[in-house]
Amino acid sequence: MFIIIYVSKEKAEFYSGDGYSGMDYPMTDADINVAVIKINGRSPKVGYQTNTACKELLYIMAGSGILEVKGKEEKIKFKSGDVILLDKNECYAFEGEFEACVPCTPAWTSEQHKYVD
Repeated sequence: MFIIIYVSKEKAEFYSGDGYSGMDYPMTDADINVAVIKINGRSPKVGYQTNTACKELLYIMAGSGILEVKGKEEKIKFKSGDVILLDKNECYAFEGEFEACVPCTPAWTSEQHKYVD
């Protein structure tokens, strides 16, 4: 059985915070969902963030930035056209000015998202 889920841009839910904003596209599929995010500066401002349940795939649509992973000295520089895969429980921070399309599997929820030192 094949099911098509269509979500128009008008149905996307806008959110924003200190240095970031995004559009969540509400899906009824528990296996995957998607958002388009914009980062302007460092996110989070201090420390790191993690997702306890899903993998996040970022396709960098515009701009550039740096990915910092907690406990690793190397910082990853990325730019428009690059792809980043973040595994669940990875602690990371972004810095830069970029826009990315971010599908998550299983579907991302705010309860899964945590800030850590």
